[in-house]
Amino acid sequence: MKASSAFKKAIKTHLDKLAAEDELFAVTYKKENKNLDECCNYVMKCAKDGGSAGYSDDEVFGWAVHYYDEDDINDIKPVNGKVIINQSVELTEEEKEQAKAKAIERFIEEEKDKVKLDYKVELSDEDKAQAREKAIELAVEEAKTKMLQKKKAKAKAIATPAGVEGDAPEAKKEEEKVQGSLF
Repeated sequence: MKASSAFKKAIKTHLDKLAAEDELFAVTYKKENKNLDECCNYVMKCAKDGGSAGYSDDEVFGWAVHYYDEDDINDIKPVNGKVIINQSVELTEEEKEQAKAKAIERFIEEEKDKVKLDYKVELSDEDKAQAREKAIELAVEEAKTKMLQKKKAKAKAIATPAGVEGDAPEAKKEEEKVQGSLF
């Protein structure tokens, strides 16, 4: 079995970093009779021969370095086995926010699915009429509020000279006119 690309990448990343930090290993790492595929095969062989179900990063990376250090380690055939790589992933703030939003959305959908009713609620004609009246009442109140805000803003803009703060008497009169004219 060939080593997975994630396993090879983890080994290569470690060896590249070590070669950048250690001049002696950098020379060893460039040996022509050595390659990453065979290195990964050697690491997997060491793991299989060790008989344990798991190994520390230091052990695994130590085997990889040992493969490059020793010239007599060569012609290592692929080993059947499964490799599990422990990697921590660093997310950006944007990725964290996106993940959080998706989780919230998924949670809401799951909760909605739990609450779905298998029956319908029937309202009496009187209840329907009351609901209609309440909806109309709320819509009228909202419209009044919006109109009043617009009139206040317009009256204030007209009555307040540029750069002067506060309510001018004309704006208050206009406000009273507006309140009196609504319904």
